[in-house]
Amino acid sequence: MTEETPGFEEKPDVPSGATSDDAEPKAAPKEGAAPAGDANADAGLVAQLDQVRTALNERTADLQRLQAEYQNYRRRVERDRVTVKEIAVANLLTELLPVLDDIGRAREHGELVGGFKSVAESTETVAAKLGLQQFGKEGEPFDPTIHEALMHSYAPDVTETTCVAILQPGYRIGERTIRPARVAVAEPQPGAQTAKTDKAGKAEGAEDKPEAADDKENGGPDEG
Repeated sequence: MTEETPGFEEKPDVPSGATSDDAEPKAAPKEGAAPAGDANADAGLVAQLDQVRTALNERTADLQRLQAEYQNYRRRVERDRVTVKEIAVANLLTELLPVLDDIGRAREHGELVGGFKSVAESTETVAAKLGLQQFGKEGEPFDPTIHEALMHSYAPDVTETTCVAILQPGYRIGERTIRPARVAVAEPQPGAQTAKTDKAGKAEGAEDKPEAADDKENGGPDEG
C-alpha cells in the first residue's frame, strides 16, 4: 500500500511552456471606465462639430450679406428706372410746350373752334395725364424760384412785389419746374409807405390838438 503524504495536494497538469500567470484567469475590466480609444474619438467628434458650426455661421453671414446687397441693388434699379422715366417724360413735355402755348393763345382769341378745338383739348388731356401742371396767376406774390419777371412797374395799390400779368404760363411735373412762369411784376410806389406813415403821424397829431385847445379855454396851465 502506498501512504499519502499529508499537506500535499495534487495539482493539475500544466502544459509545458505555459507559465503560472497564463493559467490564472485575467481580471475583468472595471465597469464605467472608458477605454482611451473612445475618449479620443469623442474629442475628434467635438472638434469636427465645432468646425461645422463655424462654417455654418460663416455661410449664414455670407448669405445675409448677399441678400442685403441684392435688396440694395433692386432699390437702386427701381430708383434709376423711375428717374429715367421722369426725365424722358419731362423732355417730351418740354418739346410740347410751344404747342400748348399756341393752344392757349388761340383760346384767348376765340380761335379754338371745330376740329382744332377737339385736337387741342385731347392734347392738353394727354399732357395732364403725364403729370404736366400749369401755374401762374395774376395777383399772386412774385417768387423768383418759379417766376421770371420780363416787365417791371410800380403800382400804388400793392404792398409787395406782385405778378400783375401772366405773359406765359409756367409748367411743372410734380415738384420739378420745367419752365418758370413769365410775368410782369409791380412793386409798391416809392414813398407810398412813407406817405402812409406821415399821414398816420399827422392823424395822431390832430388828435392831440383839441387837448391844447382845452388848455387855452381853461386859462392855460397853472402858473407857479
